Amino acid sequence: MYNKLMNCLGSVKEKINFKPEVALILGSGLGDYADEIKIEQTIEYTEIKDFPVSTVKGHKGRFVFGYIEKTPVVIMQGRVHYYEGYQMSDVVLPTRLMGMLGAQKILLTNAAGGVNPSYHPGDFMMITDHITTGVPSPLIGPNLDELGTRFPDMSEVYSKRLQNIIKNCAKDCGIEIQEGVYVQFTGPNYETPAEVRLARSWGGDAVGMSTACEAMAARHMGLEVCGISCITNMAAGISKAELNHKEVQETADRVAKSFKELVTKIIVAI
Repeated sequence: MYNKLMNCLGSVKEKINFKPEVALILGSGLGDYADEIKIEQTIEYTEIKDFPVSTVKGHKGRFVFGYIEKTPVVIMQGRVHYYEGYQMSDVVLPTRLMGMLGAQKILLTNAAGGVNPSYHPGDFMMITDHITTGVPSPLIGPNLDELGTRFPDMSEVYSKRLQNIIKNCAKDCGIEIQEGVYVQFTGPNYETPAEVRLARSWGGDAVGMSTACEAMAARHMGLEVCGISCITNMAAGISKAELNHKEVQETADRVAKSFKELVTKIIVAI
C-alpha cells in the first residue's frame, strides 16, 4: 500500500508543485464549492496512477489545488466510498495522499441522516466523535510505519482546538450549529429503523456512509481533524417518510450557500 501511495504522490508531483496547508473533502451539496476558489490547478483522479475513482453521481472526481483567501488548500471534489467496492485502504488513500502532499489539517464534510430527534433537515452538526463499529478499520493489515504507529490513540480524533474555531465561525455566520457523534455504516442502502435505534443507543446523533474512516486515517498520520455533517434527512424510524437520494441532494442544495460560507470561514481561521 505504501508503494501505491508513493506512485500516486509521484504522479501528482509530476503535474503540480504545490504545498497545501489544509485539506478539504467535499460532501453532497458542496461539490461546486471548489469551482469558486482561486484555482491554481485541477487534476482528474483518472490522471493519477493507481488512484481509486469515485463512481457516485454528483461527485466530480478530481483534486482542486488553490487558495481560499490566502490559505493554500487541496480539495477533494468527489470522495471514494466503501460501498463502491473498494478496499478500505483505497477509500482512505486520497486522505493519506493529501497529508503526504503537505496538508497538516483536514476538514471533512458530508451529508448525513439525523438520528437525534431534536435535529431537523438542513441543520449542520459539528462532529465531536465517531463510531466506526459498522465498517472495517482502515488501519487493518500491515501498519504503514512511514505514516504512523501501529496502535494510534483515538481519544481526540476531532481536534478540540478546531471545534472551538468551528463554533466561533458558526456564530459569526449566524448559524446555530449542532454538536454530535457520527456513526458510519457501509451503505449504499440507507439504514434500517433497527440500525438507527442501535446507533442512537450507542450515543450516535447522525449516520452516514463516509468520513469516520477518513478521520481515522488522518489521525493515524498526525493530521489535525475536524468535520461537519449536513443533516439532509431524518434517519429511518425517526422520520416516517421513505428515504431517497433525491431528498438528500435537495436539502443539501437548499443550505449549500450557508454551508459554503461556513466552510470558508473555518478554512481561513484554522
